[in-house]
Amino acid sequence: MNPRLNTLDDLVKLEKGLIGRRIFVDQEIFEAEMREIFAKAWLFVGHESLVPNPDDYFISRMGTDPVILTRDPQGELHVFLNSCPHRGMKLCRYDHGNNRTFTCPYHGWSFSTNGRLVEQPGALIGVPGFATHYHGELNKKDWGLKRVARMHNYKGSIWATWDANAPDFEDYIGDMRHYLDYALDHRDGSPGGSEVIAGVQKWRVKCNWKFAPENFIGDLYHDISHRSVDIVGIGPSGGKGRRDPTPQRMTVGFPHLGHGLVGRKPYHEEPPYAPLWTQDPAVEAYYRELHEKRQARLGDGMRVLHSVGTIFPNMSFHGRQPRTIAVFHPVSPTEMEMWRIYLVDKDAPEAVKEAARHYYLRYSGPGGMTESDDMENWTGATEASQGAVASQMFFNYQMGLGHARPVPGLTGAIENGEFTEENARIFYGRWKQFMEGQSWESLMSASRAAQPVPMEARHV
Repeated sequence: MNPRLNTLDDLVKLEKGLIGRRIFVDQEIFEAEMREIFAKAWLFVGHESLVPNPDDYFISRMGTDPVILTRDPQGELHVFLNSCPHRGMKLCRYDHGNNRTFTCPYHGWSFSTNGRLVEQPGALIGVPGFATHYHGELNKKDWGLKRVARMHNYKGSIWATWDANAPDFEDYIGDMRHYLDYALDHRDGSPGGSEVIAGVQKWRVKCNWKFAPENFIGDLYHDISHRSVDIVGIGPSGGKGRRDPTPQRMTVGFPHLGHGLVGRKPYHEEPPYAPLWTQDPAVEAYYRELHEKRQARLGDGMRVLHSVGTIFPNMSFHGRQPRTIAVFHPVSPTEMEMWRIYLVDKDAPEAVKEAARHYYLRYSGPGGMTESDDMENWTGATEASQGAVASQMFFNYQMGLGHARPVPGLTGAIENGEFTEENARIFYGRWKQFMEGQSWESLMSASRAAQPVPMEARHV
């Protein structure tokens, strides 16, 4: 009988490009991921436009923990565990809404987020039978809602961590922020300015959560799966393909942070305008005008352009076409809940938003033609890796092994051509570091030591 693989070194062999299948199907490993990764890392919670008004709330997840993103009457954002401290019942059972207080339907304990009324947001303010049943002896200050240790609003995207010792968010994301900016910033180049349209699509997929961020961190090799979509053509300008023509792309990864993407290296010169929506003159005119504004605003400054990327551990995003955020919430070793959030410029005309919405839904989501291909791959790989024999085997991640090069202009970044598995190795290297229980001091030491490679004066 083959011995059971018991150590992380047995399962993650980066120098050989081998990853043990057990990490995708094993319950014990899954539970360790929740403790060592999802209870520690910075996680994407939502977007501020999902809670635009005072007392709005939106229900999200951090690993397997349900959380509430809410805006208090003073306009401040908060993230709480969606669980009553008394007996654990979920306080909010709708996906979103508007409440001045959160009241538990089980025993009626209620909690306030109004900073003018309570010392701490999430404080316990109402207990049925406080005077009679508890004889006035319950210390309400000890029984407020569980809050995240840290929260950060980055250009409208909301991130949180349960770990009070976590580094600042912008240290955690590093120079990957330039590519996230491309998704969050206005198309005229001004900071921020995006909003969510069409709500949030949520659905369950019978696969391990890691398959999805690995797919988006830099796997262009799987494009063969999308041949049928490319033949049909669903891009904004019609014709064959899933999106309009994209400049030459390559993988860019951040080994010291675990993030990566498929896109362009930083450059200075804005390329000539390429028509985006030729079938809709009004929408096309809007994007042409924004391109000119972006060119004027950025001048000779650094630019990036990318198709898709992943921020470790479970958030991916498209920056160009379609412009979306994907989150992969772990449910079990062999199931995840996938979310798609669609972004547009907040001040865009309604015709532009509607055209974008139609394109997004053709491409992404449970009914999107491209996403359907991906889900079939992930579920098939998960199912075929659960057997007694299959679970002891390895996946092959050897493409491009040993051929990475530094990226000018980005701190600690490397690139490895267009087709490579470099970024997947980066992802699982970071996964292993977290699973080993390394301290933040150790996890971030390589980040502090990394230095940007100078860009050439007119590098394109």
